[in-house]
Amino acid sequence: MSVEQQKRGSGDDRRAAIGRAAREIIVEKGLEGLRTRDIAARVGINIATLHYHVPSKEALVSLVAETIRDQFKQQAARHPREGKTALELLRMEFDDFAETMDEAPDLIILLAELTERARRDVAISAIMAPMGSYWRSQLADILRLGIEDGSFRADIDPVSGALLITGALSELARTRGKFGPAPQLFAEIERAFVRPSNKS
Repeated sequence: MSVEQQKRGSGDDRRAAIGRAAREIIVEKGLEGLRTRDIAARVGINIATLHYHVPSKEALVSLVAETIRDQFKQQAARHPREGKTALELLRMEFDDFAETMDEAPDLIILLAELTERARRDVAISAIMAPMGSYWRSQLADILRLGIEDGSFRADIDPVSGALLITGALSELARTRGKFGPAPQLFAEIERAFVRPSNKS
């Protein structure tokens, strides 16, 4: 390995450590409690080194968003979608969501915190909005596939349907299942879209 590769690898490791520390602090204290000195102390670096890797708060939030995207990509890679029907894909979305709630509850808290802040902060909204758009577009594609393969009702509007699903799942996560267990919500969502002859 060349010196340049070693430096790049070391820089990537440092950025990853900063991202983890920032995530931990956001979960513990919220975005309002995110302080660069606390991140630097947790990582074991000085403020100048921290600012070399993340020069602004926007860059820090962008780095955190990057770690979230990477986490979701890793989850998707563990559960390949190729060759699945629309109904199977929808159920996989539910399974992945339940897995995140059970195994990575801090991620749910982190997303809720960033999403709420994005309502009031244009810079953070610009970072978070593409993640939400991507999630909705994935679900809209599943609904379109279901219309095409006959799994779902032919009169569904995929974009509106995706918004209904993401809204319901987001509220489930925000309330931590306070209003009922996740499987019941998943079943209700499924019944809303699946053609009666295909319900099982």
